[in-house]
Amino acid sequence: MVRVLFVCLGNICRSPMAEAIFRHIVEEEGLADRFEIDSAGTSDYHIGEPPYPGTQRILKKHGIEYEGRARQVTIRDLDYYDYVIAMDRSNLADLKIMLRGRKPRAKIALLTDFAPELGLRDVPDPYTDDPDDPIADALFERTYNIIRAGVEGLLRHIVYEEELRK
Repeated sequence: MVRVLFVCLGNICRSPMAEAIFRHIVEEEGLADRFEIDSAGTSDYHIGEPPYPGTQRILKKHGIEYEGRARQVTIRDLDYYDYVIAMDRSNLADLKIMLRGRKPRAKIALLTDFAPELGLRDVPDPYTDDPDDPIADALFERTYNIIRAGVEGLLRHIVYEEELRK
């Protein structure tokens, strides 16, 4: 079983989107029984909340279901999961601060490391103060496309590294 945790700031936009898309792709590939997939935030701002409306809309638009609730990442997560995937460099720095110099069990990386063709280091945060602003949908669509490319690359990487076979 390969355990994957996606991490962003509040666990209501990018990381639940990544969790949902990755789970969807893993299921399509017939590998669902080989993975445990979750998401969390580095902050405690939104614990227990459902995903942001823009995240819910974009996932629904692409036929992807998601029912999770926001939670905060813990030090235990860094020893439990095999891969902890941060959405941006700030999230990555927060994870490293949590470690206080100790080496975790998890391989910690940026999602964009698995989609170098994008030429990005960070998955931009699409959060807006007005989720009904028409510009918000465009931001979430762009974020969806970046995350989709990243999780597809991550899955290829894991299948190769972990020698997974269907």
